[in-house]
Amino acid sequence: MRRDTFLKSIAALAAGAGLPMAASAQMANLKLMIPANPGGGWDGTGRALGAAIQESGAARSVSYENKGGAAGAIGLAQFYNARKGDGEALLVMGAVMLGGEIRNKPPVSITQVTPIARLTTEYNVFVVPAASPFKTMADVVAQLRKDPGSVKWGGGSAGATEHIAIAMLAREVGVDPTKINYVPFRGGGEAVAAIIGGNVSAGGSGYSEFQPYIESGKMRAIGVTSEKRQPGIPVPTLVEQGFNVVLGNWRGVYAAAGISEAQKKALVDLVVKATKTKSWAESLEKNKWTPALLAGKPFADFVDGDFASLRATMVKAGMV
Repeated sequence: MRRDTFLKSIAALAAGAGLPMAASAQMANLKLMIPANPGGGWDGTGRALGAAIQESGAARSVSYENKGGAAGAIGLAQFYNARKGDGEALLVMGAVMLGGEIRNKPPVSITQVTPIARLTTEYNVFVVPAASPFKTMADVVAQLRKDPGSVKWGGGSAGATEHIAIAMLAREVGVDPTKINYVPFRGGGEAVAAIIGGNVSAGGSGYSEFQPYIESGKMRAIGVTSEKRQPGIPVPTLVEQGFNVVLGNWRGVYAAAGISEAQKKALVDLVVKATKTKSWAESLEKNKWTPALLAGKPFADFVDGDFASLRATMVKAGMV
């Protein structure tokens, strides 16, 4: 065999041998645990991330499991017990889960699984049913001062950011936060139905969850918890209405307990790659999410700090 032919044959064999290695870098099936019922912010975040992961080519397929309840604690416990050591699994979570853990002290803590990345920040918008006699947040506050229990608030699980924001508002206007009438729902779909049906006086969640109903006239937006007005969100802030309540709701992902450093790095890289796709950019725009990528150790440090900050806020608001 001629030397150049021999070298070409060796190169071809090397390339062929490299194919399985390249393919192994792609996860076979990424499993996404969404610890909430369909239709809410965590569900939307998880499915948007899954689509972006597939677009990026980092996984051949993505499967989803919804397990709602207790501010994500039920899904977290199932994820912790079922996925130990699994380097192809992620859990959607966020500030709501921290608030729920501070308030309820569930048997499985978020500290028992592996931090990967923060993805977005979103502020809570408060709405009333279209037929509500309340036209503004000032109207709601006036009734809250008169009879706190008569204002029925709907939102996510106890300890959710909207729950914390309502308690902060009560304290701000001189109402005992422990007297607020807060009705928790297991998923965004349940909360939407209760608001539209007039089963609650007012509701709170991320703007993306309420946007279709605000735009169709089924809900009236009366305030948002950002410090300044957000692009694409035509709702007055609580601050500009004279109520000093500012609170963000971030979302992110964790990996299973007991994974290796190599597995953790692969998942961090996978998520970062997904956030650079066209579909992720479109999801940010569509849902009015603020990009807030923070990965690896900086994210773990951020969660530690947010735990302490949320605890202090909840103590002041009479929730702990």
